[in-house]
Amino acid sequence: MINADKPHLWKKDIVKSVDLFNNWFMKFAPKTYRDTRKQTTEQVINAIVLTNNLTNITINSLIEHPEVLPILRMSTSPPLARDRLIGLAHANKNLVMKMEEGKLALQMYENELNKNLNKICKVIHELLDTDIFTWVPIKKRPTKREKERASTIVADRLCGAVANPIIRNAQEQRQLALIKQYLEKNIDEVNINLRKIINNNRLEPEEKLKEAFENHLALLIKYSDNVTIYLNELGNLSKKNQLIYLNKRKKYGEEFQKIVVELKKKGYFEGLNEKIIVLGLLGMLNLVVKWYKKDGPLTINEISNIFYRTIIER
Repeated sequence: MINADKPHLWKKDIVKSVDLFNNWFMKFAPKTYRDTRKQTTEQVINAIVLTNNLTNITINSLIEHPEVLPILRMSTSPPLARDRLIGLAHANKNLVMKMEEGKLALQMYENELNKNLNKICKVIHELLDTDIFTWVPIKKRPTKREKERASTIVADRLCGAVANPIIRNAQEQRQLALIKQYLEKNIDEVNINLRKIINNNRLEPEEKLKEAFENHLALLIKYSDNVTIYLNELGNLSKKNQLIYLNKRKKYGEEFQKIVVELKKKGYFEGLNEKIIVLGLLGMLNLVVKWYKKDGPLTINEISNIFYRTIIER
């Protein structure tokens, strides 16, 4: 979005963006996948135990342990997506969704519940991947090695479904963190500088206004990309992060108003509302980013001085 009006920079931007994501992915994704696989493997082993090595996939076992359903879906050949299982079993969608969360549909009558669970069990039995669970068709007790091998295979199937959203969510959070960093960088600096100007007792109110204008415009142009991010991306941040930024911006307006109050005491802005004055001054300054060109006829300090003289000279 920053260089949306600069097509000659798009290729470089794409390369940088891809490199940035690839570097992050290589660091984050493998560990996420390993951690997810380890956790998922333990869940699969537990499901095998709870279903008596997958020989006891019954209505009762699903009532007692509805949380095993996602694992059972991945234990078939082919593995079944949630909607595919619902379709094949003609099962109640709400029931399946609740079981995926480790619960049962409490509003369902017992006979209706049993009927749906029975249909789910039939589909799982019919499609159970006997190439993985080799002991099931021959009714033999599996060895520890056989259970570990089967659990790892099913866990890998589950990992793609579980790890990908984690990685995708982390990538979104990384992007939002970068946006937040861009937004906070300039607002923090401009706030700190303004506070120094206001607290400088050696400056007259007019001098404070002049320096405040120069500070505002200098940082506005220095961080012009950040301003573009603010205009286009602020709404993508969480409400909490939006509030952090907006509170800092509000604080800046309140600090700027202190200069206006000092000027009013010297006869400027007589009879005018201080908040409206601040909004007008900051609006005037902020619009500069829309039309200012670094190779234009005026420097940013010259523009600042014109604004200052327009307000102060009477």
